[in-house]
Amino acid sequence: ERYLGLEAMARLSRAAVETLAIIAYRQPITRPGIDAVRGVNSDGVLRSLLMKGLVQEMGRADGPGRPILYATTVDFLQHFGLSSLDELPPYEVETDSEPENHILKD
Repeated sequence: ERYLGLEAMARLSRAAVETLAIIAYRQPITRPGIDAVRGVNSDGVLRSLLMKGLVQEMGRADGPGRPILYATTVDFLQHFGLSSLDELPPYEVETDSEPENHILKD
């Protein structure tokens, strides 16, 4: 496992899985875009995902500073048993259609 690098691929932190999900659904995306969704700095986890080959640089955005764009790799698909990104579960945004009212009335 160590020789083939499988040990590093076997374990992903919660932050890594969260970052991968953001990239998978919003790719190509910049690091500031990832940080905005997560609410924390993603430098370390992004560097780890790049080293594991689950994420790759896909060029640069046209905006100020021309930030790097990130996307998932074929290794990402294989790691999660997917043949394409179309197999990802649908992305659903939770909305509060009903106001929360947890007060019980007698």
